[in-house]
Amino acid sequence: MQKRPPLLVFSDLDGTLLDHDTYDWSAARPALQALSDCGAGVILASSKTAAEIGVLQADMGLGDWPAIVENGAGLLSAMSDNAGSSPYDEIRAVLDKLPDDLRAGFRGFGDMSVAEVQDITGLAAAAAAQAKDRRHSEPGLWTGDTTAHSRFLKTLAAHDIQGREGGRFLTLSFGKTKADQMAAVIAQYKPHRTIALGDAPNDIEMLETADIGIVVANPHRPPLPPLRGEAEGRIRRTIETGPRGWNTAMRGLLAELEIQTGTDNHG
Repeated sequence: MQKRPPLLVFSDLDGTLLDHDTYDWSAARPALQALSDCGAGVILASSKTAAEIGVLQADMGLGDWPAIVENGAGLLSAMSDNAGSSPYDEIRAVLDKLPDDLRAGFRGFGDMSVAEVQDITGLAAAAAAQAKDRRHSEPGLWTGDTTAHSRFLKTLAAHDIQGREGGRFLTLSFGKTKADQMAAVIAQYKPHRTIALGDAPNDIEMLETADIGIVVANPHRPPLPPLRGEAEGRIRRTIETGPRGWNTAMRGLLAELEIQTGTDNHG
């Protein structure tokens, strides 16, 4: 019988657990080790693909846990390289049927070469190719004006496709969010507590759903507005950025929760 973990940590990647510029996560290594030592699970939750996240899970030692991929459009099962069926082609087909003025304003990963994805992300060639290996969603850049942007999203919504702003890109999908997949993972593992960390608008539902949410500082984007539960201290903000902020916040929370739960019976 699967033992209930004391804690599940749901974490965004770019700008949160990964440095915005270098994609390095090593500053968070002490907190990741501490989480592993106490039997907590870390669920990566990102707009990245299953191919990309699988590599990061292996590097971080998180392969025993599932991951939320493509901004919540898919779920990568633990110890699996299969994230399920692929609605990606349908999204691309809808895009290509849009009026020319709307279609011209959006340049998705499917419109780009590997070299172009490298250029806008800073990824190496192999990683950029993995970023293009999509099954559930289409990230891209909007280059049109504000009025056309509203029409673009409204037209896609008529096809049940939603656009969500992340740390870098506008990502199109059939509407599932990180919080939707988070609920599925919680239902499976039944943790005693949950923590979520993120930095972007597409993390808000996840941050507000967790028992404790941590907004990780990211000077590369406007700060998130005040969130539900923040005034009561359920949602907190880091001063340090990226993986350094992640590490400081998580180590502080682990110490705090140890004090609060030291006499609890989690058997």
